[in-house]
Amino acid sequence: MVNTMDDRPNKILEYFKSQSISSKSYDDSEAIPFFSNLEKELEILHYGAGLRVLFNYSIVELRGKDSLDFLHRITTNSLKEIKKEEVKQTIFTTEKGRILSVATVFNFDTHQFLVVGKSNKERVLGWINKYIIADDVAMSDATGRFNIMELSGPQSGSFITLVCGNIVNDISTNMFKVVNAEEILFFLSKITDFNGRDKYWILADDDNTIKLINYMKENYGIFNFGLVGEEAYYEFRISMGIPAAPNEINDKYNPHEANLIHLVDFKKGCYIGQEVIARLDTYSKVQKYLTGINFEDPVTAAHHFVLLDDKENEVGVVTSSVNSTRLNKPIGLAYINKNFTSPGTVLIAKNSEKVTKATVQELPFKK
Repeated sequence: MVNTMDDRPNKILEYFKSQSISSKSYDDSEAIPFFSNLEKELEILHYGAGLRVLFNYSIVELRGKDSLDFLHRITTNSLKEIKKEEVKQTIFTTEKGRILSVATVFNFDTHQFLVVGKSNKERVLGWINKYIIADDVAMSDATGRFNIMELSGPQSGSFITLVCGNIVNDISTNMFKVVNAEEILFFLSKITDFNGRDKYWILADDDNTIKLINYMKENYGIFNFGLVGEEAYYEFRISMGIPAAPNEINDKYNPHEANLIHLVDFKKGCYIGQEVIARLDTYSKVQKYLTGINFEDPVTAAHHFVLLDDKENEVGVVTSSVNSTRLNKPIGLAYINKNFTSPGTVLIAKNSEKVTKATVQELPFKK
């Protein structure tokens, strides 16, 4: 039986709304558009240390002596030998090798936290429950117990050392520790982002989350630190080629196509979807890849384009798009047939309202 805690307490969301100067109205999506302005927050993400709360993520907790072996058997990465206080990403895939969810595993030894996209959580819960047969595995939804914060940017390592002290030097990449800084208690992890750079995830309850953010805002020193909203991060992740649920990470695509094949261990043996993913790799059967797109005309995130070749054959689909403030041009992410992914290839982006040219762009986008 699954104990669900779907609704995040209002306390932390209300706190973040109070920190934002956005004039936009809020809805139930638990997303803060911005805290200062778009240009400032993009500058922080690219050159400073930006902090955001991952409202669009959930935490699933697993307990039981078989939990790691169970995860090892049903997901793509090797988890059997994961160390205590290690952090590792893996993928839940369907029998057809399609992506259900990317999960970040925190191993507490006696239990594990799986951080998954909120849009995928119910499917992950159902998937785990489906395959627990005689295993000693107990599952619960721990989303309401902790907030997940991400600190990223070139200054993030130096800044978090200013906040926490030398304990940061004791945290190896893809590991985590309990930190008590200025009587503020939280878990701090150092992990590798999609493009191989270090970033930091912080797990804390509501009271310690608020204390920590207030402390950071009051003691940022020489660093270009600030809170980052969803508008800036949305543009940032597209420009960096970072796939996200539900746009790019969903059961229409497999890890090869989504550029997530580094989260698949080809030596570990069987897992759900293993035969399909291995066959695609062995026989070079991957038909499309996630890549970048430059649009000739302005677009909106609501534009759902298909991509056509010069004979009007459909060769791809746009999954995310934005009029980039930093790059001063409209850009997007798209899954495109492998025969049309060479940078500079010109396609036609079309929907019921708009037709425009789209040029294939290598990821990440360069300024």
